[in-house]
Amino acid sequence: MKPIKRIIARAAGAGIATTVTTGIVAAVGTAGTGTAISTLSGAAATKATLAVLGGGTLAAGGFGVAGGAVVLGGTAIAGGIIGPRVLKKIKGE
Repeated sequence: MKPIKRIIARAAGAGIATTVTTGIVAAVGTAGTGTAISTLSGAAATKATLAVLGGGTLAAGGFGVAGGAVVLGGTAIAGGIIGPRVLKKIKGE
């Protein structure tokens, strides 16, 4: 695979992985207040999604938004690693 195609595949894989992860959490998760994340918008929805990914709010014993950012970063890295491999499989290389 050419280097530019590999870079594009990595970026696409990372973007898809983070989008799917946050979308699933937003669709089924609940904020620390008990409100469904799907009913929130803007910063409230973003912070609630990250807190859920981080294992819950700091007050509830989780790692909060910072933990969620780490988890989401790991998801992006994994997607970036897997992206080119998926593209190779699809193309039959």
